[in-house]
Amino acid sequence: RSNVRFKFDLHGFTLEEANNKVRELIISCSSKNFKEILLITGKGIHSSNEKDIYISKDFGKLKYSVPEYIKSSQELSKLILSVSEAEIRDGGGGALLVKLKTIK
Repeated sequence: RSNVRFKFDLHGFTLEEANNKVRELIISCSSKNFKEILLITGKGIHSSNEKDIYISKDFGKLKYSVPEYIKSSQELSKLILSVSEAEIRDGGGGALLVKLKTIK
């Protein structure tokens, strides 16, 4: 019997820490036959990037950068069916739903 969903909150992680953790989670959950991972990224409302004019206000936020990281990784792409914004009941714009391939 496989597991359905793993949930993880990325609040408080730096971009690099979040990307490393997401990589670790995808590999681990895939090996444990989870079907999906719900990643809580937040909506970027409290991001300190707004104060620094040299940082992109969009791509500095986990909400935007985590899916880009996942899609750009060949290693992770092999394990993933899709990455999408979560449904409202699961966090909407403040969460990502990563659907994993079934590995046999």
